[in-house]
Amino acid sequence: MKKTLTILSIASAMIFGTIGTTEAQKRKVRYADEQMELMNFQHAVEVYQEAYAKKPNYETAKKTAQAYEVLRDYDNTFDWWKTTVGEYEEATPGDYLQLLRYAQLTDRMAEARAVLESKGVGADSIQVAALLKLQGKRKVKVEGVEGLNSSGSDFTLAKDKNGNRYFTSDRGGTYPSKMSGIRIDGRNKIFSEEKQDYTDREYFSVYRQDGDGNVSEVVSNVPDTYNFSDPSYAKEQGLLFYSVTRGITKVRKNREIVVQPEIYYSKVNEDGTLEGFTPVPFNDSIGYAVMNPYVDEEAKRLYFTSDMPGGLGGTDLYYSEYDEDMNFGTPVNLGATVNTPGNESHAFRNGDKFYFSSTGHRGLGGMDIFMADYSATGITNVENMGSPVNSMADDFGYREVEQEEGRPEVYLSSNRKGGMGLDDIYSVEEVYKQFVARVIDCEGVVISDSYLATLRDKTHNGNVQTTRNGTGELTAELEPDSDFGIKISKPGYFSITDEEITTKGFDGDTLKREYQLIPIPYQLPVYVDIVYYDLDRYVIREDAKPVLDKLAELMGRYPFLDLLVGSHTDSRASEEYNIKLSNSRATAVTEYMAQYEIPAERIRLEWFGEQELINDCGDGVPCPESAHQLNRRSELVLEAFPDPSKQYEMPEELKGKDFCDPEDLFSQIQDEIAQIPTIYFDFDKSMLRNVHKKELERTAIMLKRMPNLMLYIEGHTDQRGDDAYNQKLSERRADAVKAYLTNRGIEENRMEEAWFGETRPVQDCSDGTCTPAMHQLNRRTELRIGKSQFTYSGRQKKVDVL
Repeated sequence: MKKTLTILSIASAMIFGTIGTTEAQKRKVRYADEQMELMNFQHAVEVYQEAYAKKPNYETAKKTAQAYEVLRDYDNTFDWWKTTVGEYEEATPGDYLQLLRYAQLTDRMAEARAVLESKGVGADSIQVAALLKLQGKRKVKVEGVEGLNSSGSDFTLAKDKNGNRYFTSDRGGTYPSKMSGIRIDGRNKIFSEEKQDYTDREYFSVYRQDGDGNVSEVVSNVPDTYNFSDPSYAKEQGLLFYSVTRGITKVRKNREIVVQPEIYYSKVNEDGTLEGFTPVPFNDSIGYAVMNPYVDEEAKRLYFTSDMPGGLGGTDLYYSEYDEDMNFGTPVNLGATVNTPGNESHAFRNGDKFYFSSTGHRGLGGMDIFMADYSATGITNVENMGSPVNSMADDFGYREVEQEEGRPEVYLSSNRKGGMGLDDIYSVEEVYKQFVARVIDCEGVVISDSYLATLRDKTHNGNVQTTRNGTGELTAELEPDSDFGIKISKPGYFSITDEEITTKGFDGDTLKREYQLIPIPYQLPVYVDIVYYDLDRYVIREDAKPVLDKLAELMGRYPFLDLLVGSHTDSRASEEYNIKLSNSRATAVTEYMAQYEIPAERIRLEWFGEQELINDCGDGVPCPESAHQLNRRSELVLEAFPDPSKQYEMPEELKGKDFCDPEDLFSQIQDEIAQIPTIYFDFDKSMLRNVHKKELERTAIMLKRMPNLMLYIEGHTDQRGDDAYNQKLSERRADAVKAYLTNRGIEENRMEEAWFGETRPVQDCSDGTCTPAMHQLNRRTELRIGKSQFTYSGRQKKVDVL
């Protein structure tokens, strides 16, 4: 017995405990509902969450999501819609739409799709499949316009040249009856003098809001007006187009009839009153509707909605062209691209885009807004504008109102859930800033083939998706008030990094950038030199150390430079011995550079023995020691970006410089080093001195390694002797340098000569007071490198030199 009682007691406690928990949860939810009505939204969210923690269920999860919507906390809103849809079978297609909407606003679309797929929502659900397809449109926020909306229907906004806004409303009052429903097309079956029988509300009228926010009714001066709606303003002529439904009193007295809306236009005075009225010639209030005017002043077309005979469905869109005297042409149906067996209405155009509303094209709700491409010859590529522009309800009356500065204001009308009244006017604002980057090559052409772009949101610590538009530009949508960084990379090109992208304080719509991808000039020689050795030795001589010291200093400063060492011997001794000796000479360079902490992997060694003599001093050929000395050498070449398999960053030292021409990189390094020699001559001689042959060897190596360079050779003399003789002597001195380099394999067309005799002295010795050393400075041949040819004016020259 005790055991039985104990079990019963436990069971009772569990039952009553559960009932108690459920009742407590309901009390919390009711309390949270009251807080929502009192607009204590943050407190309501906290209580909803407490209630859900006590007893999770669909209704409480959904209310929590909706409360976060009011607070505009998009991340938490998404999380709770994810719970609502993902955890409960009661979730509806409307809930799916909200999940997708906030997934779009928080860039969490992959999560939302996964939730829907887990519920088996896919192609078998036509409505949800359409919702999925219609995501990924422009990321905008849609909010009710303050000061315009009422508890009734408010829709279709226009703006005059002075900034006054006109819109339609039935805000006057209600007259209860058994009939209910919302009609936005302006039709009316005339029975009542004071109300619309379809809505039990006062007839529609046009209202005007001035620059100070004051709203006043605009009175129609068309006789016997009932409904007065759909304002569209023509700025050039100061005309207001509108729809009216007239009483047609005599017909109404005799028989029951549906009276159709018509389009009229009137002059608008400064105070907003209408002056006169004129109907369009294709009205027929007994036969069919003509309504929803939109005047396109640029194309001189009046677009309108009608169910006149010959259409494709319920109501179709038409246009009528007009001239400066407001003579209207025959209405033209916009055709099957726009019109369907359903209802189309509320046309609007801006630039090359055409907008309209439809129940016949696939959409999200009852009536959706669509966008198409416009040209003078037709309208193509109709597409649904997606959520949140469209909703599960009726969305119509899309308008873009031009501003004096900045982008246009965008409005739409909708009876979506959450509005103030039956239909409300909403503003549409971009949530994100647009980012457009042109990634170009060295010719300034947008790169169309593949590259990797990583765009990071540094403020919110995440990556931003990028796409390519129709012209190949890189595009993305950026969070407002945030900082970003981008890295663009492509094999064989310097990577690009930009950490200065920000939307903070940015008032425009689109952030534009241009980035240039520059090919990496792999193994580009930027500096050459030579060191020499004693006979049968590989020890670094004292005269070689300054050269190697300079190379070490450059390599330490520029980590993108590596050293290529090519070592040689003269022809004395056997070939086998000389191969080993040249190897030892190359190794000696590596060992010397180690004292400067230049690692061996940054030095590439080659050795040739006696295989590449620079003169005719081969085996058994008698040559002076000075000629053999030229062969006992290590050629030293600094190469930029030496590893073709490596992806290099643009060196910090070179940023901001134009290196589409690789020779500019050579110039950057060469500016620091006087590596181009001046060749001096004995008095009245043009024979090269042995000491200068070493310098010309270095020049020859440089020209061989850098095939895009030109060498400019200028011959000079001192000021002794007559002008004619000195002119010829300077020519022979220039020829001697050119001949030596030609013999070393430099093409003649890469060398340009000029000779100036005594006309360009370094030291002016015309007064006869110069010392022999001063005369020596004048007896010279100067060398310069450059990328363009000489141009002369007499004996003068103009050289583009590096």
